[in-house]
Amino acid sequence: MLFQKSSTRTVTRTLSLTAAAIALALVATGCSAGTAGGSGSSGSSGSKNYKITFLPKNLGNAYFDTSDKGGAAAIKEFKGTYAEVGPATATADAQVSYINTLTQQNVGAIVLSADDPTAVGSALTQAKAAGVKIVTFDSDTDAKYRDIFINQATADGIAKIEVDLITKQIGDKGEVAILSAAANATNQNAWIDLMKKDLAANHPNVKLDDVVYGNDDDQTSFDKTAALLQTYPNLKGIISPTTVGIAAAARYLSTSAYKGKVALTGLGTPNQMRDYVNDGTVTAFALWNPADLGYLASYAAKALIDGTITGKEGDSFKAGKLGTFKVGAKGTVLLGDPYTFDKSNIAKFNF
Repeated sequence: MLFQKSSTRTVTRTLSLTAAAIALALVATGCSAGTAGGSGSSGSSGSKNYKITFLPKNLGNAYFDTSDKGGAAAIKEFKGTYAEVGPATATADAQVSYINTLTQQNVGAIVLSADDPTAVGSALTQAKAAGVKIVTFDSDTDAKYRDIFINQATADGIAKIEVDLITKQIGDKGEVAILSAAANATNQNAWIDLMKKDLAANHPNVKLDDVVYGNDDDQTSFDKTAALLQTYPNLKGIISPTTVGIAAAARYLSTSAYKGKVALTGLGTPNQMRDYVNDGTVTAFALWNPADLGYLASYAAKALIDGTITGKEGDSFKAGKLGTFKVGAKGTVLLGDPYTFDKSNIAKFNF
């Protein structure tokens, strides 16, 4: 799996959730994003509306910074207009406001990482009725609310690699905990349910003490890590299936008495975790290629806009440098398998 930096993109950062402020922010983004997309203000190639806006769970998140740059690179290739908007804090209610405004702005597609599988449903239904194509990535909605879901890896694969990593690091014996993102995050909950089943079925000497939520906020995740270690003095390991959470937990462990005594793994980016791997705070962690995830999502949006796919199982489309992909059951497109990073390979990656 290869990773590469993509071109810069214009980001709309607005903390106001009033409709007027959001609308003004989107207009500003749309005007400036033409340069990043390489197509001018029309956002289209011929008669196609290639105005594609990424709506991550929250802005200022290193994982989404990387995935959305990958999306911008793809959109530039097919001469569309890229934009990114989103709330400062990961909440479904905040995403609803952006979806509604994007619908009013007549974008061609919204590429969304959903904070909740149903809370954004009504807004997405209205967007689809207005002709907007809906691509979810990273975290899905209920299938009826979108056209395509770009899945970073199978839930089984993600859960298994995290359990395998933590149990190996603690000698398959002892107490562990999970530091998740938001309590209603679709992808996190699916992985956690599978991790619980794997632990119960295959690791009888490992006890899951607790699941706590850092809400994809650095300070909250840092504080939750501290609280876990105080609450469970015999804790041997922490799994954090969120890039914000694992980095915050590593930061806490790296300067604490628990460094080298409490194992930490989960999902992170190499640039976030490099120092913690090199100094021995973290042995190994996993992730897929977030830049490729965003890149693939953009090409899926293009194929939907072109009408070459509808989201039906068996549909196929070309995704630039990544090749051809097929749509699976329930409109899902799979990027690939997760990848393990450790001291032997982390220097090779830059994202």
